[in-house]
Amino acid sequence: MAGDERGTPAEVVEVVKKTGVHGEVTQILCKIMDGPEKGRVKRRNARGSIQKGDIIILLDTEREAKEIRSRN
Repeated sequence: MAGDERGTPAEVVEVVKKTGVHGEVTQILCKIMDGPEKGRVKRRNARGSIQKGDIIILLDTEREAKEIRSRN
């Protein structure tokens, strides 16, 4: 599936935190399952219901989300 126009599969290994004004975005750690970055774990933002063990399709594997920090 690598090089396919549909993207790269990745498995959700950890749900980190919900973010966004209404909590609509979930920050996750996902393990890339195919392509040149196979086996690498990246932090991404995902919309919708998502849980550990889900398989998602990443259109771009080069980007990584910034870590969410709490305001003081």
